[in-house]
Amino acid sequence: MKNFDFVIIGSGIAGLYSTILAREHGTVLIITKGSIEDCNTQFAQGGIAAAIGKDDSPKLHFKDTILAGAGLSNEVAVKILSDEAPDRIAELVRIGVPFDTLYGEIALTREAAHSRPRVAHAGGDATGLHIEVTLSKEIREQKVRFLEHSLATQILVNHGAVEGVKVFDCHTGAMEEFGCRFLILATGGAGQLFKVTTNPAVATGDGVALAYRAGAEIVDMEFYQFHPTALRLPGVPPFLISEAVRGEGGVLRNVDGHRFMPDYAPEADLAPRDVVARSIVYEMNKTKSDKVFLDVTHLPAYTITTRFPNIYHFCLEHGLDIARDLIPVAPAAHYMIGGVRTNTWGQTNLAGLFACGETACTGVHGANRLASNSLLEAVVFSKRIIQRATEKTKAVSIAKDEGLADVRTDLGRRQIQKKVTQPRLATLQELLWGRVGIIRDRHGLIQTVDSLAAWQDSLPAPVDRCSHELNNLVLTGRLMAEGALLREESRGAHFRNDFPSALPEWKRHIVFQKGE
Repeated sequence: MKNFDFVIIGSGIAGLYSTILAREHGTVLIITKGSIEDCNTQFAQGGIAAAIGKDDSPKLHFKDTILAGAGLSNEVAVKILSDEAPDRIAELVRIGVPFDTLYGEIALTREAAHSRPRVAHAGGDATGLHIEVTLSKEIREQKVRFLEHSLATQILVNHGAVEGVKVFDCHTGAMEEFGCRFLILATGGAGQLFKVTTNPAVATGDGVALAYRAGAEIVDMEFYQFHPTALRLPGVPPFLISEAVRGEGGVLRNVDGHRFMPDYAPEADLAPRDVVARSIVYEMNKTKSDKVFLDVTHLPAYTITTRFPNIYHFCLEHGLDIARDLIPVAPAAHYMIGGVRTNTWGQTNLAGLFACGETACTGVHGANRLASNSLLEAVVFSKRIIQRATEKTKAVSIAKDEGLADVRTDLGRRQIQKKVTQPRLATLQELLWGRVGIIRDRHGLIQTVDSLAAWQDSLPAPVDRCSHELNNLVLTGRLMAEGALLREESRGAHFRNDFPSALPEWKRHIVFQKGE
């Protein structure tokens, strides 16, 4: 077995930033199932939030994040996030990320639920891509060892401590084991659970599935964020229309031309994402349409073309001049809020296992992520992981939220009454989109967890990348559906028709652990 100090799984901003920091303290191996550039980071348009403006402060950033979290955010983690954000932006600048500037300072814009303009961007609406390219270039120049087209299939654990990882070569089918002192999960989200998603094909819930099977705690899986505005054109894959478009003055209209968001929320088009997404669904149902429109035609054309060059050119390639034409949009699955439970140092309940980025649940987002906090969370807690790993501490405690209890459970076994056929990816995506999507209810959730349990029992042992990913998606989807069924209330990104209000007795976390 080849041994490293750090094995890092994933090549998004969390994995790459962790690698740049870790290589100063030992040997590092990056494992990624695609190429090093395949990840969600490059699709992040909106930007990265930090209180670096003259009229802003970490205290205001903290307040906005807590408010968006709907009562479930870990306040200690949020304070760390908001306090350390300016320093992490400065580090990204030193590494070479070319943030857009105005009069010599980093240009800042405002997004929904932020009380101040505090979102930094690069290349207008290509922030994630610029960060990804900058970090991956740095790693290639430093000759860090990485395995591309290699899928981690099992975390090797001995007496509650990580010893290494088993890896499948997607090209040759060979299996290999790598030992490590520290294993960092940075595998991204699970957007491929849903029929309509802004995520790339690599987002298949691998980190959550790996961690759960190894005995790590998985938390808050019922909270999944649906972006309100993805491009809706026949034959065109969902393409994210950044929330920053509404931050710059864009407004939503239904197919009859009515500006409807003031009917649903006092913040109108700048309401939190979950409110906007549900409002769009209600409006589409009301008008019997599969879309609404985002209108920026009243903005100066130069604002649109210079602030959102990628969106402008993508739409233009598909026959839309958004400076003149309304943009057809509808919600799409976007961001996994729950994940592998960590403390404020990125540690899990397994010694030596850390998680960061979208696959982790640090407690920052609570029940609803504040826009542009995700890239920030990745760099803040990646930094803390390397700090803790190099302190040679053996502490592996999970920081509990003050005053918030846990509901602890496992998936268990369900009585399957009928024979089921093996699922296909499209069948799974259709089921999750229809039953565990933006609006949920008990009947649909019961049907879903029963189907997923039956599929889990019927799936054969995986033999290639696609079958490994399908196994991971079925497990991750079941964790999400089971959590949504247990939480009999509506809070943040989790909404149930049969329990439409937030309830004080549900101000707690649902934690899954194998064998619990």
